[in-house]
Amino acid sequence: MRRIFGWALAVVAPFLATSAAMAGPILNRADLRPGQDLSGTWNYSVDPYRDGVTGFHRGPPGAGHRRYDDSDVDQVTRADPKALYEYDMKRSPTATLPASWLTHAPEMRHYQGLVWYQRRFDSVALKPGQRAFLRFEAANYTAKVFLNGQAVGEHEGGFTPFSFEVTSLLRAGENQVTVGVDSTPSVDGAPPPVTDWETYGGITRPVRLVITPATFVDEAWVRLTRDGRTIAADVKLDGAAAAGAAVSVKVAGLTLSGQAGADGVAKLSALAPKSLKRWAPGAPTLYDVRVEAGDDVLSDRVGFRTIEVRGGEILLNGKPVFLRGICLHEEELGENPARTITEANARALLGEARDGLNANFVRLAHYPHSEVTTRVADEMGLLVWSEIPIYWLVAFDNPRTLKLAREMLADSIHRDRNRASIVLWSVANETPVGEARNTFLGTLTDDVRALDDTRLVTAALLAARKTVDGPNGRQAEQWIDDPLAAKLDVLAVNTYAGWYSDDDLDAVAKIAWRPTDKPMVFSEFGADALAGFSDPVLMRKFSEDFQARYYEQTLAMAANAPSLRGLSPWILKDFRSPRRQHPVYQQGWNRKGLISPTGRRKAAFKVLADYYAKLKGEGR
Repeated sequence: MRRIFGWALAVVAPFLATSAAMAGPILNRADLRPGQDLSGTWNYSVDPYRDGVTGFHRGPPGAGHRRYDDSDVDQVTRADPKALYEYDMKRSPTATLPASWLTHAPEMRHYQGLVWYQRRFDSVALKPGQRAFLRFEAANYTAKVFLNGQAVGEHEGGFTPFSFEVTSLLRAGENQVTVGVDSTPSVDGAPPPVTDWETYGGITRPVRLVITPATFVDEAWVRLTRDGRTIAADVKLDGAAAAGAAVSVKVAGLTLSGQAGADGVAKLSALAPKSLKRWAPGAPTLYDVRVEAGDDVLSDRVGFRTIEVRGGEILLNGKPVFLRGICLHEEELGENPARTITEANARALLGEARDGLNANFVRLAHYPHSEVTTRVADEMGLLVWSEIPIYWLVAFDNPRTLKLAREMLADSIHRDRNRASIVLWSVANETPVGEARNTFLGTLTDDVRALDDTRLVTAALLAARKTVDGPNGRQAEQWIDDPLAAKLDVLAVNTYAGWYSDDDLDAVAKIAWRPTDKPMVFSEFGADALAGFSDPVLMRKFSEDFQARYYEQTLAMAANAPSLRGLSPWILKDFRSPRRQHPVYQQGWNRKGLISPTGRRKAAFKVLADYYAKLKGEGR
């Protein structure tokens, strides 16, 4: 959600005249565009009482408190010794960005609130007709951006990119960019305040100054149509000369040409060549794309494949596929992760899934992950489930929350529509059935279909349960009883029988699942285990022995689910979670990972890897 500042009323008015943008462009593949990487060393200053936002009496902050002012505090106070400043960004502590502030210093470990970031950078003068944008891949959770002391805009949502035009504010020579990032969750936000993973406040993904021509290619969606016969490209231009501009797309030996309409959008298509290789796990063929319009060129690499549901099957390129998966959080390996997802970090995580577990599928939970991860998944040949942070205590009856969720969903889809790896858009996780919730999620499902008709829609649902008479006596029966199922392509359910229930592990394998009229995925199941803790006699929870046995029994239960077409157990790696405070086994970590924070494989890792190896050997 991009907007002019929604701070205290007294401080809004002065910003209106100087704001450079209310809503920025998409700027697909900003990492490949001309400009300047602003990652690196930044100064930071904590502001727990939001002193830099509002004064004591709800008025604007005074000069000695505005961390975004374009001034050198030391020089000002030398020139005027009576001046009182209670900040000095230039001499504040430094941190290397992108990274969450959790790892900046020990005292930042559990900080929640507002932190100001600032760095100075040199820029050459813009040439006539050029435009400049500040683009952030993510800042968690609300970001307020200033350039050279002037407000340029605000963004809400910690996991999607945003851009603001700064053409009129960028100086030749030294510039100062300041960002106020507030990690505090709100009751009408997304995600909601109650969660089970680390907040990771801060600027967690790269920042870039992007330079474009006056009219440029903002977005190019290049894909194989659902029938598998046509390559289509929707190209959106931004700028005064967008309407009627000539556009060409070169890919796979084809040149698609045409003109943008009055809305700046060109819709191009051509029959796919017979030689086109389909993208798939094990054969992740990617093609270079070159989009030209006027003075601008946009590059990308895309794969071509189809994904559909037919009866109870998920079909990839027309053939049934079983999703051998695992869930991931956006958290790199290491004892002190900072949510710094480099290409190497992404490859390490996805490599454990593909090469270690024999997986062909990852669920990126519970929010849009870094663009680095989805691009690496394209290259490595992993199918992807992508979702937005709609779960648990979301304010489903609040119009602002729905608007925010729709914008997050749209931003995520616009960013990643070119990623062949993504086959499932998820609109929610573990949400209680209710009229407001059903309407809310129904709207999101409709949005997905309007924005992208080439992928499948899902949501992680909850299961109903009762005890019935079975062939071997009394047993549990589970099924999906959710009105949202009618709007989904793939039904997904989280099941933790044997961990969050009193079921004996031997009883878990006997649980029966009612068949569904659509393919079903076990989107979560898991049990905590502290790496290295063994208790084979008592088989206590948190032991590797219990976790391994839990996996054996749950995978046996999968044979009792006739509609099952995929699994994504919870979770690949132990992850930070402040709510998990057992002093021996958890210590601030959710231990459901199949590997430890540093990558040590637990006993259950082999259980799942062997199970997937067998399925793979059977061609599933």
